[in-house]
Amino acid sequence: MKNLFYYTVFPGFLFTVTLGFLSSWLDRKVTARVQWRVGPPLLQPVYDVIKLLGKEIIIPQGAPKFLFLMLPLVGLASAILVSTMNWLSMLDAGSGFVGDWIVVIYLLAVPAIMLILGSFASANPLASVGGSREIKLLLGYELPFVMACLVPVIKAHSIKLGEIIAFQASSGILLSSVSGVAAFIIALLCIQAKLGLVPFDMAEAETEIMAGAYIEFSGAVLAVFKLTKFIMLVASPLFLVVLFMGSEIKSIVGFLFVLLKYILVVVLLVLIRNTNPRVKIDQAVRFFWGPITALAVTAIILAMIGL
Repeated sequence: MKNLFYYTVFPGFLFTVTLGFLSSWLDRKVTARVQWRVGPPLLQPVYDVIKLLGKEIIIPQGAPKFLFLMLPLVGLASAILVSTMNWLSMLDAGSGFVGDWIVVIYLLAVPAIMLILGSFASANPLASVGGSREIKLLLGYELPFVMACLVPVIKAHSIKLGEIIAFQASSGILLSSVSGVAAFIIALLCIQAKLGLVPFDMAEAETEIMAGAYIEFSGAVLAVFKLTKFIMLVASPLFLVVLFMGSEIKSIVGFLFVLLKYILVVVLLVLIRNTNPRVKIDQAVRFFWGPITALAVTAIILAMIGL
């Protein structure tokens, strides 16, 4: 019964979805203020999802129906599970399992993979272009992202999230070290690409390929994709908080402190989004495989020698 509460209410589905809506509103509100606009009302993300849920689901001719409908649900489940595992590791450091760090990194890639499969399943040329861009982007950022996430593992000598948090509780957060700062910057940029935010939004690119990979999705199916994106805006920054600013939640004050760290990471992502133009896919891949991977190798070396 306790586990059911964890995964369905707090810190699971209901809490994650609520925080996802709030994070999406914060993203749009900060973007609006940067552009000298008022921005949307607080409940606008909720209105958007409800509106889509009431619309007709149109399945393209020739698309495999089961695959077309199930892929968004798999991506949504992965994002919710990542967020829940992050929160549980901070609420109870002993609640995880050895290797949950690996599982979280794997699950963070699942929504992008589901989007890629869905874009090709939709049998639309523009969707295929978006899907091919998403594949190249995934291949570009995933290696430096994993390497950046290795720095906390090297420091804590553990691949368990709870033990990484406990290490930081006793020795200080990883952002107090040179290797930690370098790894955090790398991971932040990779999360920017993982979330499909400018300058790495070429898979969607409304001005080039309309909605790109999402072009054939409608109604409740598109609502699930949007909801997954909202929840990824919770799960991904929260993973960075766990790895580089990890805090054990032992009180309401500790919980609010973690939320403050999370909001700081989200605001950084939004500011990057609003201060950079979109890059081409080949530029993005060269960026991640070039200077970012080189910086990731440097961060690992610094972590190994204790800096």
